[in-house]
Amino acid sequence: MEYQFDFNIEKGIESILYILELLENKVQPTIHRVSKVLYFADKEHLEKYGRFIFGDSYYAMKHGPVPSQIYDLLKLVRGDLSPSFQPSQEISEQVLHAFKIVDNHNIKKLREPKKDFLSESDLECLEHSATKYGSLSFAELTELSHDRAWESADENDIINVEDIIKTFDNSEELLEHLQNPHP
Repeated sequence: MEYQFDFNIEKGIESILYILELLENKVQPTIHRVSKVLYFADKEHLEKYGRFIFGDSYYAMKHGPVPSQIYDLLKLVRGDLSPSFQPSQEISEQVLHAFKIVDNHNIKKLREPKKDFLSESDLECLEHSATKYGSLSFAELTELSHDRAWESADENDIINVEDIIKTFDNSEELLEHLQNPHP
């Protein structure tokens, strides 16, 4: 059974901004680094709370899992929008006023995150992930994110949520909950 969560663009934008705030003055946030911190935060949140933070889908790219819609937003800011992603004027303005891409891969925030868009559990997992993984090198982040879930997907294909769940100790319980959340 495939599980799909609904992407929440506001939570996605605020999650990026919160990570940028947490990494500020520590390391240079890049598209790769932020993507991996988001992946690890989403994995932790899914395992603990039964949902992704902002509901994105992850694709198995060469250097590890990439949040699909977040990556589209980052490409929009960078100026290389894919033809399949056509955001509204409102979304474009919202993203373009949140952060910018410098030197093709470094991310700079243009405003402070609006943390009220994020739950306490969202903030907890984002902070934990930024603290634990945020200063790791490109190679370390790539290696760590090449987990069993990433290995289960073909390159450039979606990583099934079920395969991410199977990396958890409580996988059977969580799969059962997602199949029947209101028994």
